[in-house]
Amino acid sequence: MAAEEKDRTKLVLVGLMLGILMSSMDNTIVTTAMGTIVSELGGMNQFVWVTSAYMVAVMAGTPIFGKLSDMYGRKRFFLFGVCMFLIGSVLCGMAGSIVQLSIFRAIQGIGGGALMPIAFTIIFDIFPVEKRGKMTGLLGAVFGTSSIFGPLLGAAITDSLGWNWVFYINVPIGLAALCLIIFFYKESLSHEKQQIDWSGAATLVGAVVCLMFALELGGEKYAWNSTVIISLFAGFAILFLVFLLAERRAKEPIISFDMFRNRLYATSSLLALFYGSVFIVATVYIPIFVQGVFGGTATNSGVILMPMMIGSVVTSMAGGILTSRMSYRSIMAISAVFFLSGIILLGTLTGDSSRMVMTVYSVITGFGVGFSFSVLGMAAVHPFDMHRRGAATSTNSFLRSLGMTLGITIFGIVQRNLMADNMANAFQGMGQGGQAFGDTREILSQDKRALIPPEILDKVTDAMASSIAHTFMWALIPLAAAALVVFAMPNDRIEAGEAAAAKPSEQHV
Repeated sequence: MAAEEKDRTKLVLVGLMLGILMSSMDNTIVTTAMGTIVSELGGMNQFVWVTSAYMVAVMAGTPIFGKLSDMYGRKRFFLFGVCMFLIGSVLCGMAGSIVQLSIFRAIQGIGGGALMPIAFTIIFDIFPVEKRGKMTGLLGAVFGTSSIFGPLLGAAITDSLGWNWVFYINVPIGLAALCLIIFFYKESLSHEKQQIDWSGAATLVGAVVCLMFALELGGEKYAWNSTVIISLFAGFAILFLVFLLAERRAKEPIISFDMFRNRLYATSSLLALFYGSVFIVATVYIPIFVQGVFGGTATNSGVILMPMMIGSVVTSMAGGILTSRMSYRSIMAISAVFFLSGIILLGTLTGDSSRMVMTVYSVITGFGVGFSFSVLGMAAVHPFDMHRRGAATSTNSFLRSLGMTLGITIFGIVQRNLMADNMANAFQGMGQGGQAFGDTREILSQDKRALIPPEILDKVTDAMASSIAHTFMWALIPLAAAALVVFAMPNDRIEAGEAAAAKPSEQHV
């Protein structure tokens, strides 16, 4: 590769990293600003849609844009994703109500659904086999870092500049990514016009929307056995069945189910689903444990995730490098050991545990999950040529997002029920003691926490610590399933000889 071509490739890589930084960070950066947003815009009963609208758009768009990038090229859809994300970010910063913010977040999500999968696919197009592991590990490290660092950054920006800048900060990042890809990414492959699977796209979007709304509203605004929730689940089931039928008949399906006949692709996709469901639990409940049990601000609770972030970054890069020396199965076996160990240790936490113990357990957990950020994407793409890489990567990303959504919803219900039972047991026989305490969320506020009598506070913090620890233990179920899937993976690995297949004429540089 000529020196000029190498320099151009590096600039493209920077552009892809900025795009991933922007989209993945936005998944978490808004969470810490939500309290301030609601206090200014109102809509306490509607703020859930701010997150839901974004996630629905991302999940629905990811497999669609991945398939379209295979059909019509990566560059145009990556640029489209950046532009939509920037437009949505500016509009979000200008929103005057929760309803407007939710609509604008959906626009952001349309862009986010294109950025992540296409960026990873471009890596496989522009780099030869022997360099893909390192480059994918680098992108995975950016994803892991931004996902975990987002809440801390969101808190800092909200406190210093205002919640609007949580969205405006995307503008310089996105413009830089836009310029780098426009000027330095030269896509050389020709693409044939193919029929778009509109019926598959419509039913997929509809099914995802019904599922997301059912999970978000169930047990909160509506009872699980209410007509609304049952109707939403029924709508999901019907639309998903129609989607499956449509995909079987489509000439160019959005999700090609025949790809799942490949064992490496099927197992790596299942792992993405299971890992996503457990990763989000650790990311959400470690800060809540710190803030609710140890006491402190939202910013302090975000800092506790930094060790986990560092651990995930290290193994994400290491995993990408190791793919040229070890099989995907061997790397993911190491990952499963660390991840299982970390979650088991987190499940032993009590109200008397120290911050140092929490930090050590978080690092071990980060080591485990970090491998998946780079290795699973590479494993999913490995069996296919460049004409199917977009669909492979996007479906893998879709399943990870689905796992995260299901994980935080299901384990959120588990934690709430455990907390309610623990509180009932803690205050049993104490008359009005438990009722006088009020909302258990008060212990997350330093000001309100200071007003709670010590004997009451100890019982509440113990109840919260126990509920979160037991939630981590319940999270071992999908993680154990993931460990079984690891052993079902084939022993495929990147062979040095495969580098010859990545000829310069096949690159998108």
